[in-house]
Amino acid sequence: MADEASMDMLKTIADIDNEALVTPRATPAENNASALTFSGPTNDRQRAVVAAFRHAWQGYRKFAWGHDQLKPVSGGYSDWFNTGLTIVDALDTAIIMGLKEEASQATEWIRDSLSFEKDNYVNLFETTIRTLGGLLSAYHLTGDKMFVAKADDLGDRLLAAFTNSKSPVPLSDVNLKMKKAKPPQWSNDASLSEVTTIQLEFRDLSRVTGKRIYEDVAFNVSKHIHNIGCSDHDGLCDMYLNTDSGKFKTGTTITFGARADTYYEYLLKQWLQTGKTIDWLLSDYKTAMDSMQSKLLRYSEPSKLAFVGELLSGNVYSPKMDHLVCFLAGTLALGNQNGLSEEHMKIAESLGKACQAMYKNPTGLGPEIAYFNMLPGKQEDLSIKPLDAHCLLRPEAIEAWFYLYRFTGDKTYQEWGWEAFQAIEKYARVRNGYSSVKSVKKIPVSYRYVLFIDTLGW
Repeated sequence: MADEASMDMLKTIADIDNEALVTPRATPAENNASALTFSGPTNDRQRAVVAAFRHAWQGYRKFAWGHDQLKPVSGGYSDWFNTGLTIVDALDTAIIMGLKEEASQATEWIRDSLSFEKDNYVNLFETTIRTLGGLLSAYHLTGDKMFVAKADDLGDRLLAAFTNSKSPVPLSDVNLKMKKAKPPQWSNDASLSEVTTIQLEFRDLSRVTGKRIYEDVAFNVSKHIHNIGCSDHDGLCDMYLNTDSGKFKTGTTITFGARADTYYEYLLKQWLQTGKTIDWLLSDYKTAMDSMQSKLLRYSEPSKLAFVGELLSGNVYSPKMDHLVCFLAGTLALGNQNGLSEEHMKIAESLGKACQAMYKNPTGLGPEIAYFNMLPGKQEDLSIKPLDAHCLLRPEAIEAWFYLYRFTGDKTYQEWGWEAFQAIEKYARVRNGYSSVKSVKKIPVSYRYVLFIDTLGW
């Protein structure tokens, strides 16, 4: 926990909202929309997070500029899609943090160097949420229509995922230069989450370009799933769909974790994005949440923490919960803030606490997967298997605590986030950036060694 001095630096929600913007809008450049202006950090904790961003940015800029990803340990780089993923994905964060130099560097690269004439296949989902979403966010924050032009170019190329498919379910891999699409080599199946977590971005692209086709092709996926239904599990869907037939692959795991998670999140957020006017989006969301409560929600022993397990093969309960499932705490809280059940908020708070329990490890970091205990008599609420103990620095828990803090004003959620950030700084920070951690259960030998050095000469 933070000391009293640090606590004094924390501001109320109203103060943060008032201080986030120096002026409501900056003077726009010619032919651009108006832009937001951010003041940058206002307290010590925010300054620490900004310093962490700059540390990662400097490593990326030195060793991997223009490439998709930095290899922070070796100082190398990797290219997933050859589209400068890190630059586009991080730009909105730099803007919100008030980092004008970094934002200018990214904007210049996007304007002068970002090209989608790439004769290689990219993943529709990842490209949509990272690159298309990043470009759209940058536009909304700056008003610079250059970002719209880039997003329109990318969106037009991604349309092949829909037009090349035999069903309303899009293909996963798109060649941006050739405007061709195909399923992955290993299967004709598409994961539920990947084909239903692109609608917000494609709808927004339609809004900023005036081209209906983007919203239409993406929303057709949602309509298709609504029409064929998930009645076998009362609104909870199987995790794969066949792109040829458009039908679900039955008998798969029913989960709010990998391959299914954000389908449920985007039901709610699409309803909000469309002004709460499409009733079946809300109905499908509420049905799914009711079934989640009856089929997957359980409470751990001894602390009675809410967790959301899985149905293996569609019918065998497992108390396994991915770190990814922590998103649900934020989604439930968001729904409650928009008129949905108070029970959703109670579950959200308890689930947020369960996610924090996943971080109670020697490193203070959360694992990829935890198994919760439902048997009385045991002292621990959860266990972590060795192969599940790695930490990929996923954001879902901190995102959930952000929602819960904003909606409740309870600074406990800030404290949990601060503790997680400090753990990242201690165990994931390396010379050139931040790395995944092999086991959240084991403190690296180097820390045990230096603990017993009487004097530090370095």
